[in-house]
Amino acid sequence: MVICKLLGSNLKLYLDDQRPAPPGWELAKTADDAIELLRTGNVVELSLDYDLGDPAYGTGLQVLTWLESALEEGRVRMPRMSAHSASPLGRRRLEAQIEWLEQRFTRQT
Repeated sequence: MVICKLLGSNLKLYLDDQRPAPPGWELAKTADDAIELLRTGNVVELSLDYDLGDPAYGTGLQVLTWLESALEEGRVRMPRMSAHSASPLGRRRLEAQIEWLEQRFTRQT
């Protein structure tokens, strides 16, 4: 995905391969697309789906793994995060990782 429009400084990012983003949220359909938007440093809220359909599209967990590294290196600020996955196991995995990240890093909004 190429970011072809000017994004604001308070971006809400919704990662999902099937559902549309809620009003006011930017949609990413792959883990790579979500990471590209996170790299801008403008994401203040992040809502994740776990299973993105095709394995080539990645998972929400891969986004959180990238986010952990970026937080450790000070490249981004901690966004508010949630999981909206329809997969019960996927949602639990995302929520556990989100909780761990929130405990490890100070939320900066």
